[in-house]
Amino acid sequence: MILILSANQETTTNEVIKWLKTLGKAFIRVHEDEIFEIKVYQNKILLQSQRNRFFIEDITSVWYRRGGLQFMRKKYDNPSINSYMNETQYWLEDYVIKMLETKRHINKQSNSHLNKLLVLEQAKKVGLKVPKYYLAENTDQLLVNRTITKSIAENIILKSIGDFSESILYTSLVTEKEKESFFITFFQELIEKDFEVRAFYIHGKIWATAIFSQNDKKTQLDHRKYNHEVPNRNVRYNLPKEIEEKIHILMMQLDINCGSLDFIKNKNDFYFLEINPVGQFLGLSAICNYLLEKEIAEYL
Repeated sequence: MILILSANQETTTNEVIKWLKTLGKAFIRVHEDEIFEIKVYQNKILLQSQRNRFFIEDITSVWYRRGGLQFMRKKYDNPSINSYMNETQYWLEDYVIKMLETKRHINKQSNSHLNKLLVLEQAKKVGLKVPKYYLAENTDQLLVNRTITKSIAENIILKSIGDFSESILYTSLVTEKEKESFFITFFQELIEKDFEVRAFYIHGKIWATAIFSQNDKKTQLDHRKYNHEVPNRNVRYNLPKEIEEKIHILMMQLDINCGSLDFIKNKNDFYFLEINPVGQFLGLSAICNYLLEKEIAEYL
């Protein structure tokens, strides 16, 4: 039985499930709003929510897409007992999650969030080129029109900003200096690009796509600022073997077996930007006919 941890109505999950059904593979899909009780039945650990009920030992593989297992905790009137039992329940929950992660898996709930700064440091250690970057509270040393800024945080979607219900933090070019200091911010050298490369990695295999975003002012700095009227051209691309080998080493050292990696191609160099373990890949999969959703279903 395959266990899928995902968000409600998440499109990528839906597409993989279509292939699981085609391949005749049994699965359980857990949504992010499900709350599980941990029970024991005939010496076997049973997880039960209002939607699902399964034994850990019946799970053969796990795909962590988004969300994750959440658990119901018992509370006690005595503060001392409640504190002790809260810790006891935490370790029981940790045991359940870690036991599931010993199964054949794609990504893990326990390390699903990456520290972008540490990833950049690790990328440099494995030999990947990384644009020069630094943290600062002011723009005193900044080179105007030669420096970009982007979010340190993983979540780049802000709710209820001004008149908008949602706003996205995009990569931005710094065109002028600030007079006042501000909260510690990430700055990075602007690299002129021939094109961008999005590489999808799963268990040592890589599928790459060249994204020709540099010729459109709207997408020059961040291809996610989609131009729906004149979309960027995307084509299949083969990264050099030495870059693929370094990607594999980086992913192994970070203990991540699936994700999307972004690069900038500049002349003969490839500059690593970031990893997104749960990023969207359906669009590039369809354009390049990679059938990555089938690849995931077959692996599971």
